[in-house]
Amino acid sequence: MVRRVFVVLAAVVAVLVGGFGPAYAGVSQGGLVSEHPVRFTPNVLDGSVAAMAVVGDVVVVGGEFSSVADTGGTRYARRNLMAYRLSTGQVLPFAAQLDGPVAALAAGPGGTVYAGGSFSRVDGAAHVGLVQLDVSTGRPVAGFTTSASTADVRALAAHGPWLYVGGAFDGIGGRRRTALARLATQSGAVDPGFDLRLAGARTGPVKVVALAITNDGSRVAVAGSFTTAGGTSRPQLLLVDGASGRLSSWFTDAYAPPCAADYGSYLRAVDFSPSGAYLAVVTSGHLSGPVRMCDTAARLDATGAGTHPPVWVNHTGGNTLLSVAVTDGAVYIGGHQQWVDNPYGQKTAGPGAIARPGIAALDPATGHALTWNPTHSRGNGIEALVTCPAGLLVGSDTDELGHAYHGRIGMLPTR
Repeated sequence: MVRRVFVVLAAVVAVLVGGFGPAYAGVSQGGLVSEHPVRFTPNVLDGSVAAMAVVGDVVVVGGEFSSVADTGGTRYARRNLMAYRLSTGQVLPFAAQLDGPVAALAAGPGGTVYAGGSFSRVDGAAHVGLVQLDVSTGRPVAGFTTSASTADVRALAAHGPWLYVGGAFDGIGGRRRTALARLATQSGAVDPGFDLRLAGARTGPVKVVALAITNDGSRVAVAGSFTTAGGTSRPQLLLVDGASGRLSSWFTDAYAPPCAADYGSYLRAVDFSPSGAYLAVVTSGHLSGPVRMCDTAARLDATGAGTHPPVWVNHTGGNTLLSVAVTDGAVYIGGHQQWVDNPYGQKTAGPGAIARPGIAALDPATGHALTWNPTHSRGNGIEALVTCPAGLLVGSDTDELGHAYHGRIGMLPTR
């Protein structure tokens, strides 16, 4: 198994070093990843992991934590951000000093990574909510100084010339933008022609909580606490044409009905399939039932114009899902769920429920649970699921994956 992992990793490095690829789009893996995590990933010893990104042979990890250790037990002080070798688990010197948590990461050009979160300073300099870092040094890239008006960036997606930034801000780079902006990947300059004018939050401010982009950059999915874009109905979820930056005519009203009253948005994560043909969405919501979209995973076709109802919906029975990653063989979902295939559960196992604590793999065609079941300790849940040719990266706030100790991060390798 280990030998197979290293062969795959060599291919990853050959493709990605010196450039950058899509950080959120699905990856073709040919089948399910193993239920048994690799043994060499380091451990985050406190707090939680919210985001992971692969840059060449480096995994960058963000969240809210202060200490990490390699598998030999050597400890390293790392505040909210760390990096390790994908192929060996070696903890790297990368140690940017952020004064707040990291919520989102995206691979950037030339061996860099973008980080977004609730920080205002990086290495003592002002970087409000957003920074681009050199992965080899951990230092901010000098030419990228764009900041948000508020230290609340929650989602990032990058492809080609564009970096999409989502959060709870009302401006970025000196321009007014509500919750969403598009920046030049090299300079950070705000695209003056991109402004979706998101509005209509049910409660609290307008926020973008999740972004995904297709492998060819042609479409961008945006999820959050809005009901309109440019005055046009788009309840919680919309697609953007990546070339023009215009709102797509694609539409779904699946997420128009509310869940619990205090949820401005109950969508939590989105991901495209490797071909870009469909989109997978996971939600929270604190309500359950066979006709609700609260606490569910769903597939929606992503091509064509007009209204798109879900192709399938899988219910947890009232437990939150926080993350999703799509490959050819599976829709992987993570959170603090206890079951899937559970439309009649009320935080209980209803008729037909299948136990899948913390992590599950769903059939892309039917949405039903596959037999794959590594298990994960629940806690708040898995907030980061990232696919790469080497496997499935997992980030959370707990320390058991595949019935073994893995402190807040782990990798389930391709077979």
